[in-house]
Amino acid sequence: MAHRKSNAKIVSEKRRFVEALRQFAATLPNMVTTLDGEWTVKGFIDVYKNIYTISSDTKIVSKILEIHLFPKILHLADRLEYSIVLAEHQNWYPDLSLVNRKDESVKFALDLKTTYRDPIHPGHANGFTLGSHGSYFRNRTSTKNVQFPYSAYAGHFCLGLIYSRADKNKIDEFGVTQVGELKGDSHDRDSTLDTVVEVSNLQSIASVIKDFEFFVCEKWQLASDRQGSGNTANIGSITYIEDIVRGHGVFAKLGEHVFDEYWMNYNVTTMLKAGKVTPIRRIEDFLEFKGGNPSLIVPMKTKRKGRK
Repeated sequence: MAHRKSNAKIVSEKRRFVEALRQFAATLPNMVTTLDGEWTVKGFIDVYKNIYTISSDTKIVSKILEIHLFPKILHLADRLEYSIVLAEHQNWYPDLSLVNRKDESVKFALDLKTTYRDPIHPGHANGFTLGSHGSYFRNRTSTKNVQFPYSAYAGHFCLGLIYSRADKNKIDEFGVTQVGELKGDSHDRDSTLDTVVEVSNLQSIASVIKDFEFFVCEKWQLASDRQGSGNTANIGSITYIEDIVRGHGVFAKLGEHVFDEYWMNYNVTTMLKAGKVTPIRRIEDFLEFKGGNPSLIVPMKTKRKGRK
């Protein structure tokens, strides 16, 4: 009876947590974008009052976005009475562990995921990875490359952002701007600079990204049945934006338990197919092997070559 009550309490707390996270995500565009949808971050400034344009490189954009959002996430956690534990190493899972201050056995994993809209395939994003399906995912009590054992988390969430890259013709990635009011004496001024703006006109500096769309989903709701990268054991995401925002991934109707079992056995378990021993790397094969219901697979909308 106590175990049942404990589970009910965790389910209730998980529901409270995800609802607060979704409400929080809905407020973020107003916090980090201008009225015309551009990112409020225009660059970074040095001691000589020069603003340097941010590169549109996805790794750089993602890291700066994390820094930009972190104080807001910290405020949310404090309001919900959670402490944030950062991943001790760059490649550890998850980005953030939220630990309930009243009951430290209640933990949620939160990964920050960013991706850009694919200009060649309308309706699709570039996609992202959803963590490893290796050691800590298969062995739920392992502490290798994970902040807390995977099984210690009551839920695994993604706070995601889909954005558009600015037109490259409008962005000078090597551009330097000086803020007029911040310039000191003549020795502070770089005579090679082409642009000087006033503080009140910082919006005139083009942002490298724009048109933000935030979403919150559990990790399994965003997953495809394919690896996210060829060289590492990462779970791949779906790419169709409407399905991402809705959490309508391949496993959305099959459930988290099928997602877990599939990815724990991915490329490890084999089956006999057409007379050959074949590693399982497709959800259809896995369900055939397990005797599951293939009608529950959500078809993944893929990018078509040459599609405009």
